[in-house]
Amino acid sequence: MQPSSCDTFVALPPSSEGAFVIFGKNSDRPCDEIQEVVYFPDRDYNAGEKLECTYIEIEQAAHTYAVVLSRPAWLWGAEMGANEHQVCIGNEAVWGREKADSEEALLGMDLVRLGLERADTAEKAVDVITELLEKHGQGGSCMEDDCGFTYHNSFLISDRKEAWLLETSGKYWAAERVEGGYRNISNQYAITTKIDKEHPGMREYARGKGWWDGQTEFNFATVYSFLTTARIEAAGDRCCEGRKLLEKNDGHITAEAMMDILRDKDSGINMEGMFMTTGSMVSVIPADPALPGVHYFTATPDPERSVFKPFIFVKNAHLLKETTSPSFGPEDPVKMKPRFQRKPDRKHPLFVKNELVAAMIESCKDKGLEITESMRELEKETVEKMKEILTQGIDDPDLLVNLFSSSVQNELSIYNKI
Repeated sequence: MQPSSCDTFVALPPSSEGAFVIFGKNSDRPCDEIQEVVYFPDRDYNAGEKLECTYIEIEQAAHTYAVVLSRPAWLWGAEMGANEHQVCIGNEAVWGREKADSEEALLGMDLVRLGLERADTAEKAVDVITELLEKHGQGGSCMEDDCGFTYHNSFLISDRKEAWLLETSGKYWAAERVEGGYRNISNQYAITTKIDKEHPGMREYARGKGWWDGQTEFNFATVYSFLTTARIEAAGDRCCEGRKLLEKNDGHITAEAMMDILRDKDSGINMEGMFMTTGSMVSVIPADPALPGVHYFTATPDPERSVFKPFIFVKNAHLLKETTSPSFGPEDPVKMKPRFQRKPDRKHPLFVKNELVAAMIESCKDKGLEITESMRELEKETVEKMKEILTQGIDDPDLLVNLFSSSVQNELSIYNKI
């Protein structure tokens, strides 16, 4: 498998418009994989309780924060998501000099969810993820298949005031703080000489492997990657194209601008083919802690043929049934050993309807254009309503407990007219 999946973006003032942090990610996964959007409320646990992640069991935290996640339906973790403290995390597959481990451990997607459940700031999420990484390691198949598709992980993490880029190679890692402007990551190491936190043995390990002479300035991307930083910046690379799109909107990056970036097919950001964009997320986080964040998810493939629907953390928020895939419990082929002996139907209700609409858009140009225009109009109206909440706050939280599901129903109403 060649590195060919995912892009994550963040824009902070002054690159974003107004006093907002804008986070965005396309999850690019195998084209037959279902991505669901799920919500889990905060919860307390007893001392000594265990947590079953995708492959391994670890110690449960005393308290977990409420989270909303977009994840491949077969696993425990998530490709991207946010928590009640407005921390957002997305991860990327990265490959480098160190061989990615096929032995089952924590997936990078497990670490995304664990970071969200246990951290109330972006920097704390870096600490949570790296502590778990050093204790339990990362590894195991990253696809619902026994093909042995494995990778290391990088993470882009944001909160109300800053962002962090965290890159890993096995148990070793480096992290860089981003305090303003914009940043994007794809599938190559991107931390160079600005390293604000690191594994204490990371440099010595590289020196021992002969990757670094111990004398020249330490550059994480150059040392740990297959590729030099010059190759990372090569024209035509998705990371470079994504940076150009951010630069084009610099100073005016909004939710709508981020959605446009995620829909861009010429750049390769909106991926098609055997690996395609199976889910997308855009979050708008006000700097003012008195104001709520708004988190938009598609829950369906190809953002060009999807609607971004909002979720806001409020007390008693409803579970997201329309975008939750069927559960197979202990009989799930992922849980049974040997794993991945079959693939059950994991399509959730919204996916089923969207799949039919996508086929119609593809086969009937005029009708497809009409459908797409209706979807965009619905999305535009919703985004405008959310702008009021982002600037004025929430008058009655009870009116928002069903916000995401109501938005799904509005989307389905368009499909049902076809």
